[in-house]
Amino acid sequence: MANVKPIETWLTDMDGVLVREEKAIPGAAEFIAALTASGKKFLVLTNNSIFTPRDLCARLRVAGLDLPESAIWTSALATAKFLSEQRPDGSAYVIGEAGMTTALHNVGYIMTSQDPDYVVLGETRTYSFEAITRAIQLIESGARFIATNPDATGPSSSGSLPATGSVAALITKATGVDPYFVGKPNPLMMRSALNQIEGHSESTVMIGDRMDTDILSGLEAGLRTILVLTGSTAAHEVGRFPYQATRVLDSIADVVSLVSA
Repeated sequence: MANVKPIETWLTDMDGVLVREEKAIPGAAEFIAALTASGKKFLVLTNNSIFTPRDLCARLRVAGLDLPESAIWTSALATAKFLSEQRPDGSAYVIGEAGMTTALHNVGYIMTSQDPDYVVLGETRTYSFEAITRAIQLIESGARFIATNPDATGPSSSGSLPATGSVAALITKATGVDPYFVGKPNPLMMRSALNQIEGHSESTVMIGDRMDTDILSGLEAGLRTILVLTGSTAAHEVGRFPYQATRVLDSIADVVSLVSA
């Protein structure tokens, strides 16, 4: 990272970078402490739209990571911001949980199953056949199709779970309509996060554990990127991608020294 602008702001993914199965990854607490001490602005990003920032802060606190709500940026928040800019005070039929519905309510959106402007598909652990059927009918009737993120599966202690991308594919197959995905790897997620902290792409670093979402979206938004090998992308997989991270490090513990550099 020599001969470039000093790092002024930081973006980091959450799962696989700071926590794994709700336990802090070694070095995560030190990283957050270093950022706080430096006074540099930062955001923790997640494609998970189930939880509100308050919920996520509570979960992180249990893992030993103390963050303010303002330091959390979710795909639900990015989606709500996008919709409020596209169609202020609109309406939506939502498949999702509190993270998504709260974000939309906070930007003045009305939740309705009758002639909504948008069908918004978020993450949930209780996908309903009836809700999916209604979403299909509304999209066929002209509602615009938005989804928080394209992740096909999510992790659990018993194996993979179907996630937003899988359900979106089902709806697309039924309607012939593709959703607009707001979350990573859409660089829109990065740009909306940068706007939240008044950051600039040339002086911001994105840290992630997935080449196909975190690193790709950071790259397309013009950020420097750091891949850590504590999550989804393994070391032997890195070279398979047609793009590369600015740096590849073992874990977030190796990033701590860069914060105060």
